[in-house]
Amino acid sequence: MRILHRKPPLNRGGPRRKVVVTANPTVMVEAFVKEYLGADKVIGTEIEIDAKTKKATGFVKEPGVLVGRLKRVAVVKEFGGELPDIGIGDRKSDHDFMSVCKEGYMVHKDKSATIVSPDRLKTRLIFHDGRLVQRPTPLNALITYIWLPFGFVLSLIRVYFNLPLPERIVRYTYGMLGIKLVIRGNPPPPPSPGTPGNLYVCNHRTALDPIVIAIALGRKPFCVTYSVSKLSRFLSPIPAIALTRDREADAARIKELLQKGDLVVCPEGTTCREPFLLRFSALFAELSDRIVPVAVNVKQNMFHGTTVRGVKFWDAYFYFMNPRPTYEVTFLERLPEEMTVKGGGRSAIEVANHVQKVLGAVLGYECTNLTRKDKYQLLGGNDGKVESMYGKK
Repeated sequence: MRILHRKPPLNRGGPRRKVVVTANPTVMVEAFVKEYLGADKVIGTEIEIDAKTKKATGFVKEPGVLVGRLKRVAVVKEFGGELPDIGIGDRKSDHDFMSVCKEGYMVHKDKSATIVSPDRLKTRLIFHDGRLVQRPTPLNALITYIWLPFGFVLSLIRVYFNLPLPERIVRYTYGMLGIKLVIRGNPPPPPSPGTPGNLYVCNHRTALDPIVIAIALGRKPFCVTYSVSKLSRFLSPIPAIALTRDREADAARIKELLQKGDLVVCPEGTTCREPFLLRFSALFAELSDRIVPVAVNVKQNMFHGTTVRGVKFWDAYFYFMNPRPTYEVTFLERLPEEMTVKGGGRSAIEVANHVQKVLGAVLGYECTNLTRKDKYQLLGGNDGKVESMYGKK
């Protein structure tokens, strides 16, 4: 990417204008460059879009790939008579457009250069999609392609070998299959007959969170889901109950499940890959005083086990395709009665915020007010509901 700076004239106010010129397709870089690097505009190669399907055809529009002389033409067209004050490039083909700038600077490759720290970006990087954990450098890409067939077979073994086994045994077979499971804290004992179950409230890292908590407990708690397919619920080794997003109906369903046994909920409503916690829904705090916070962390070195625009059915398989995946589960003390709604007279929102802060402190994560809707609006252009994601084809 090449950067152009245009200062406002002396007799005019306004901020300095920054334009990025790149040979990459505009559609691939524009959102990132504007959101995180603070560019005002991106001039890049334009991709041909089919008018009917609204999908890329694989061809580029005229005048073609934006390199060399074409970059200069694009810059002159964009700026007109008021040419850029500063042009920054990193290769000989950039000399063409830099020649029309008042000042030009070349940035040479430096292997010792460090990656820009997240706090220097215009916007914090909280949400991102894609399956690859590491940058697809030639070496990383080669290793990934070589590992892919072996990893896929290994993921099938890891999933279906453990699927029929009792949870108290799976915690040991995980280690045999290269999955590192770290359990901290003291898991509460199962509820005695006639008493409600515990409500395990955890942050959400992958769709496997309730299953791994069940393995750590050594028994089958219930879990509730929103956007998991019927097939995924059928294959789940623990009872997975679908919610409707109708607050009263969902509350009644959760109360019913708690009368039968333990229940695992993820009040964030969606996963977050970075060290941040999304806003916790307060519904869980209204339904039980037996709240046990559970801090969950995952480590993946090749593939992400979550997606927004991909097929969610494959999430677990991608997680288990990692050579040495790690799951860390930390059970915290049950909330004291004075910090609950019924026993302590607290508001549901106050309890939810307290649980979020407690989990954030244990994990070292930052608490935010972002929601599931914010994530899906940014990455998928929808609100994250099943009907909006799959209803329009």
